[in-house]
Formats: sequence, structure tokens, C-alpha cells
Amino acid sequence: MEIHSCVFPVALKDTSPTKQTFMAASTERVDVFWDSGMLTHDSGTGVFDTGMDPGFLDVLEKHPENSDRVKNMVSILKRGPISPYISWLPGRHALLPELLSFHSQEYINELVKADKEGGKMLCAGTFLNPGSWDAALLAAGTTLSAMKHVINGNGKIAYALVRPPGHHAQPTRADGYCFLNNAGLAVQLALDSGCAKVAVIDIDVHYGNGTAEGFYRSDKVLTTSLHMNHGTWGPSHPQNGSIHELGEEDGFGYNLNIPLPNGTGDRGYVYAMNELIAPAIRKFEPELLVLVIGQDSSAFDPNGRQCLTMEGYREIGKKVRSLVNRHCGGRLLIVQEGGYHITYSAYCLHATLEGVLNLPIPLLSDPIAYYPEDERLSVEGIDSIKRFQKDTVPFLKGN
Repeated sequence: MEIHSCVFPVALKDTSPTKQTFMAASTERVDVFWDSGMLTHDSGTGVFDTGMDPGFLDVLEKHPENSDRVKNMVSILKRGPISPYISWLPGRHALLPELLSFHSQEYINELVKADKEGGKMLCAGTFLNPGSWDAALLAAGTTLSAMKHVINGNGKIAYALVRPPGHHAQPTRADGYCFLNNAGLAVQLALDSGCAKVAVIDIDVHYGNGTAEGFYRSDKVLTTSLHMNHGTWGPSHPQNGSIHELGEEDGFGYNLNIPLPNGTGDRGYVYAMNELIAPAIRKFEPELLVLVIGQDSSAFDPNGRQCLTMEGYREIGKKVRSLVNRHCGGRLLIVQEGGYHITYSAYCLHATLEGVLNLPIPLLSDPIAYYPEDERLSVEGIDSIKRFQKDTVPFLKGN
């Protein structure tokens, strides 16, 4: 039987003190891939994400997925206290043939046509306007560059700071502000480059249905998603994100949904990471991990109800770092998704990367007071999911 594995050119077996010291130092950074051209995507204004003017409001807000949110993410990494740990690398446009590794030709043709015709509302809340397609190509290409950076051994931890987001985009359709599935394209690149198994941990407040759909019949990719229990939201998002959506054929059991009660909070998320995510990663034994992050799980996000604070994001980052060190040789790709509170999303991103870097003390304090947690409901729900998975998922039985 032929066994494939990722090829990492860095000389990991060199045990000389100089090499060991260099490698230890080089892993204590996050290589951020970014291109300002992604700011050209403009979803417009209206009542929340509808794009509609009801005629009785003097002030219409920007669409939640707007450039301001990402500008703050960029600036906090450049000028915040975490800046010494950040290296900046350029993005690039994806080539159309690269998109076909995840998306269908018919769907890509639809997007190209919509762009040439001046734009189109592809589904509820998802507007492809002039400049959007160029930004989407930049987001996809930048994420592919970040993944290639890790695969080639040029860095252990890469972060694709991209927009528009991608994890709802399915192989044949747009969904939930997403046109191209940035994380899905990167996972497929890793597989095509020789990685035998890749794991995805999605902590955006919404189910990463597009990524799951792309690998729903594969046992080479473990997709896990911690999200609020929102269910389907129409034709573009037929999936429910329920515990019963486990994958099909060879992929049965390799899509693990963790729909969390609204208001789960920091301690509930950490409990889910310890009780559900960590055991699954341990049993699956991936060669590389993709962390899909959205700060819309925070306590103050207009799109979510999950009450995570900076401390919760910091603890998730630490847990992920522990998992990749133990199971993936330290190799981690982080991909940006949602997060719509313009200020707090940036702070929560900062905290996540503090955790990933395993820094001993927080560099930033939480600027917004929050209310006490009661994790009893979330613990009960997580324990119920754990019992279901142990009874139903073949590779987790007896875990």
C-alpha cells in the first residue's frame, strides 16, 4: 500500500544546537498573509444585511461584512502589542483553474458572468458588486499562498487575513456573504500536495457548511464546527448543522457538528474543545490543522449569541496550539471568516493569536465588561453530543 504524507523541506531532523535554537525562535511568530485589495468588496448599506432601504430611517448602516472590520484587524496586528510576533507577507489573486479543485465550472462561470454584468445578489444578504470578484479572487489566492507557505516548510503558523469570507460557499453555490471557499481550497491544496489527512476546526458562530459539503464523502478530511444552533436559513443554506449531519459514504463520521446552546460562553467553549474536539483530533491524527476563525461568536457581535470574550478566544488559541504541537508537527493554517463588531472583533483576534503563540500573560486587557457565565446548560448539551458521537461515529467508538 502506498502511503502519502506532506513533504516539508525544512530540516526537522537536524539536532544541532544552532538549528534547534533557530527553529524554536522561528515558530514563535505568526506569518500573516494580507492584501489591501480585499477592501474593494463593498456589500452596500441597508437594514442589517438586506441591502434594503425601508424609507423611514435617516441613517442606514453598512452591511455587516464591511471593510472597516478588517481594517481594524490589520491595524491591531500592526500597531498593537502583538506586533513583534507578526510577520507580514503579500497576498495574490487565485487563478480560475485553481478554483476548480473545490468549485464546479458552472458555478465559477456564474460568478464571472455576474461580475461582467455589474453585480448580482447571489442569495439573501450576499451581494457581488463591482470590486467584489477581484476581492474574492484575492481572498482565495491569499489563503492558498498561506497554505503553500506551511506546506513548503517556510513557517509553522500562517494566518490568511482575508475577506470576503468563505466557509459557507459550497462547491456549486454562494451562501452567507461567501463566494469562494477559501479554507476548502486550502485544504484541497494540502491533500493534492501529499498530505494524507487534514483536520478543520471552525469556531465561527455559524456552521461551516460549505467546507463540510466539499469533503462530505471524504475520510481524508475531518471537519469539525462549533456553532450556535441556528439551523437552516433557506435555499442557499439547506444544511442544519445538526449532530446527525455526519458525512456520507467514506466520509461518514468525519463531519462533526457541535451545535452549542445560545450564550455558551468561554467555559462552555473550552469544555467542548476538551471533551469533543481534542479526542477527535487525537483519534484522527491529522498531519496539518486548519483553524477557521470568526469573532462573531463574541459576546457583542450582532450576528451571534455565543458570549465568547477575549479570554475564551485566548484559551481556544492555546488549545489549538497544543493540538498542532502534539499531532501536526506544529503546522497550522488560520483562516479568517466572520466577526462583525468593528472594535471587539479586532480585540478577540488579538487574543486568539496570543493563545496560538502560547504567550504567558495577556498582552491586552478586555475593554468591555461582561456578565457572569452559567455553563450548566452548555455542559449538558456537550455531554449529550459526546454520548451521541461515541455511539454513532465509528472512529470515535470506545474513545
